[in-house]
Amino acid sequence: MTTIKDIAKTAGVSVTTVSRALNGYSDVNEKTRQKIINIAEDLKYSPNTLARGLVMNRSKTIGLLVSGMDRSSVKDNFTYQVLSGVNECISERGYDLVLFSTTSTKQREKTYSQLCRERRVDGAILSGIKIDDPYLNEVVESNIPCVLIDIPIQSETVGFVTTDNVLGAKKAVRHLIEQGHKNIAIINGHDQAFVSKQRLKGYKEALEAANLPVKEYWIVSGEFSEDRAQEKSLELLKQFPEITAIFCASDLMALGVLKAAKILGLEVPSKLSVIGYDNILLASYSTPTLTTIAQDIIELGYQASHLLIDMLEGESNSRECILDTELIIRESTDSKQRSLIKE
Repeated sequence: MTTIKDIAKTAGVSVTTVSRALNGYSDVNEKTRQKIINIAEDLKYSPNTLARGLVMNRSKTIGLLVSGMDRSSVKDNFTYQVLSGVNECISERGYDLVLFSTTSTKQREKTYSQLCRERRVDGAILSGIKIDDPYLNEVVESNIPCVLIDIPIQSETVGFVTTDNVLGAKKAVRHLIEQGHKNIAIINGHDQAFVSKQRLKGYKEALEAANLPVKEYWIVSGEFSEDRAQEKSLELLKQFPEITAIFCASDLMALGVLKAAKILGLEVPSKLSVIGYDNILLASYSTPTLTTIAQDIIELGYQASHLLIDMLEGESNSRECILDTELIIRESTDSKQRSLIKE
């Protein structure tokens, strides 16, 4: 196996010069650097990343820690899209990735810091973490850099990436109001998700801006579950038949509402308009196709990695990144049907 000593001997330079050239230090003459790189390629040099990590006290590896990854999460594809964005960014920037999932049981057995140190990651991205998650306090107190997805906490070692969930929810409700709806309910997520609080805030602000009352009994929790959303929307629509539109805080829950509407014989969108959030793949294949608020989930993962690596390499003082959303209008809120809305 070729070593840096072999490269140094062939190039006629010191081992230190070879090491600094291959690791991108700026104090190496560019002509010398290129000569060393060419020799390394000719000799088929492959660096020992473990040894290099021990010397530099860096592994050039980041961890993606996800919570709640199970069979039920396959349908919305959120974790996979985050993973795709993370992988794209770290590949561009020369880092490796370790994926690990966590549950409440695992968290009682091993702390966040222990998990990161055992896997030898320089920093971590956390996705799917709830507000009451025990790892959240550990993250803030730990000296291991991390980036949170959808939880807005900042410190010297903590950053976050999210979308503008308040504005996204406003776009959804405004769309329904512009079509003539006045009786608009919401199937929200759960109380331990920051995005649920933000999307509920946007829902309320949009109604208030249009001088429409916020009826607390039209606000129900679907827990980001298709089945739970179906169950809760059945109850809601039976009790309040005057409701003509429902904003759902996720597309998965919106699919549950479409099922409930079918059971009740409510044609969508002529009798009930439904709008979701996320723009998951299934949104464009449902019947009817689902109007939704699109967020670029792959970009969430990409920007989370970009922010974390910048933090690790001291390239930026920024600790936040907020992405925009887009209203995607499909068949579940067809404006041609608005003449049937009850005043």
